[in-house]
Amino acid sequence: MTSFTRNVPLLALSQALTVSAVSLILTTSALVGFMLADDKSYATLPVALMAIATMCTSIPAALLMEKIGRKNGFMLSTLFGISGSMISFLAILESDFWLFVLGNMLIGVFNGFASYYRFSAADAVDHGHKSRAISYVLAGGVVAAFVGTNMANLTHDMIESAEFAGSYAALTGFYLLCLLTLSLLQLPPHLSMARPGEATEERPFREIMKQPSFIVAVLCGMLGYGVMSLIMTATPLAMAHHAQSFDQIAFVIQWHLLGMFAPSFFTGSLIRRFSVLRVMFVGALLAVSCVLINLLGSSETHFLLSLFLLGVSWNFLFVGATTLLTETYHPVERGKVQAFNDFLVFTTVAAASLTAGVLHHHLGWQAVNLGVLPLLLLVLTSIIWASRKAEGRQVEACEVT
Repeated sequence: MTSFTRNVPLLALSQALTVSAVSLILTTSALVGFMLADDKSYATLPVALMAIATMCTSIPAALLMEKIGRKNGFMLSTLFGISGSMISFLAILESDFWLFVLGNMLIGVFNGFASYYRFSAADAVDHGHKSRAISYVLAGGVVAAFVGTNMANLTHDMIESAEFAGSYAALTGFYLLCLLTLSLLQLPPHLSMARPGEATEERPFREIMKQPSFIVAVLCGMLGYGVMSLIMTATPLAMAHHAQSFDQIAFVIQWHLLGMFAPSFFTGSLIRRFSVLRVMFVGALLAVSCVLINLLGSSETHFLLSLFLLGVSWNFLFVGATTLLTETYHPVERGKVQAFNDFLVFTTVAAASLTAGVLHHHLGWQAVNLGVLPLLLLVLTSIIWASRKAEGRQVEACEVT
């Protein structure tokens, strides 16, 4: 429990700082892109390329941290965050769209390392505490629901001649605090080492991929995050299109982030009580509810309720998928399985972020929402399939005994 009581709070604080920075970016980036880009359909390109940078970093980050340790890798990555925030600040001052894209991409590299906070917490504790460790680390994002969006609101007009420049100047402080917090971690140098009683045999990757739990964990992690990213990225544009103020946009994003991370205080307990697949199924249904609300209207209340439900949906699906994934590999397989999973997840997030601006600009807000329904149907179907597979194994086990 020493690892739990020391490392989990530090990783949760690092998550809080990281997501505070991300929430500031998500609140402002599409609006800055719209302001700087000649072609307004490129408004979400900076945040999309941030996600692509995260995707491209996920595998190298995992391999690097296997060699130098996760603590050293996390601390190294903060240099990308600091550089990216400073470049983004300069880009707004200079009205340079492509420099702003570069700054967002460097921040995306940092996020590629930070995405392993949850795995670091899960891998450093015993099996019975994995879901709690993942949930508590993600719960750090509750701070971001208030800090990031309020910081964006307070600083977006701090520099009169360059709207939003002050917001990106504030990002540097988040990354410096993150560096300080990560320096206090005491993680095992090699998390791929097995504990007594754990399997040490490394299986072919094909064998790991054939497991129903692996398929559902990766699929739901990908699509759950992708649906959330697509709708969330387009929301500031949709609200601005419906003549809603920046204060209203920041308020909606704040409640969305609260929905994303506040359930983490009890998601782990729900998983232990009702099973991971049932919690994920509810998460998918909440995403469908979000879409239906968005299709019914475009008032601030519609946006607020739908984005809050979308956040809770993401939490149930992402915590569930991460928990399920940790049950599919041996200790020596952690690095490659986690890297493969996060590469696919952030590939989907990048595609969703990039698609959001184009879809909204050319087809409108309703098309954004209708476009995710087939993906949610696939998520629901996969969870039902895995549940029946699990029930079948239980029946076979009972017959054997």
